[in-house]
Amino acid sequence: MSLLRIRKPKTRKGKKMLMAREPQLIEAARTMLFVDGRKCGGSVKQFMKDLNQLKKPLVKVLNRKNDITPFEDPSSLEFLTMKNYAAQFVFGSTSKKRPDNIVLGRLYENEVLDMFELGIKQYKAISEFMNEKIGACVKPCLVFNGPQWSQTEELRRLRNLFIDTFHREKVDSIRLQGVEHVMSFTVTDNMNILMRSYKILLKKSGQKTPRIELEEIGPSADFVIRRTKIASEDLYKQARKQPKQLKVGKKKNISTDAMGNTKGRVHMGKQLTGSIQTRRVKALRKTPEEKKENRQKKKVALKAAAAEVLAASH
Repeated sequence: MSLLRIRKPKTRKGKKMLMAREPQLIEAARTMLFVDGRKCGGSVKQFMKDLNQLKKPLVKVLNRKNDITPFEDPSSLEFLTMKNYAAQFVFGSTSKKRPDNIVLGRLYENEVLDMFELGIKQYKAISEFMNEKIGACVKPCLVFNGPQWSQTEELRRLRNLFIDTFHREKVDSIRLQGVEHVMSFTVTDNMNILMRSYKILLKKSGQKTPRIELEEIGPSADFVIRRTKIASEDLYKQARKQPKQLKVGKKKNISTDAMGNTKGRVHMGKQLTGSIQTRRVKALRKTPEEKKENRQKKKVALKAAAAEVLAASH
């Protein structure tokens, strides 16, 4: 009952913190909590260290080991994430039954929404790649290879979880040199997940658009899916619901094509072109040369008409 008890803030700082934890119209990027299990070492510890480096500064790290079993009793994880104001978590542990185990999950209203248990089959850390790395706080491009990502509901949710994990602040525009990191996720035929990380190199191509090359910088991991726990369709739909203020209303006579170009249709009344006084417009007045030429044409026409009349009378 202590968790459900409502406590009023006593200071201005406490009131500000509680207001920041309330639902916002535009949510900020989510913080991830890193939790160690009873036994955590080797590839698991190195993976969490590298993931921490990719997620900074949106991380909270707990250094103590915790006797937690997320799939049997997630209440301890829910309490820790709520206490540290985090919406995502990664739990690392290793045991004889499940060696090199990673649990990725996210929460909705302080309860576990989705949770996936992944086993590390092969891992190569960032430090093992002897090349130049990317800068800090870089927003990566995510690439999902293979048609299997859209075939089952579990893989669709896992893909969405990976997008949530590497999501950062929303930006309106980005320059070409700012895109320098690619995260690739591939599903194999035996349902293993291959995670690779590349740096984008812009090379000279002799044209306006540069030539793109990819250089692997780590981390590199092969995962196998062990256990999953996903939310029901109704709860998942409720978690993704957007407020009415953010929904864009449909505007009449405005459409967007496949390339993202906005097109509009304008309705105008009947145009009375016959009553428009164009001669008074200075730009449309005739020059003196044009007036002289018209007078000459009229004289020639009058002489020709007079000659015809005389010829007809004779």
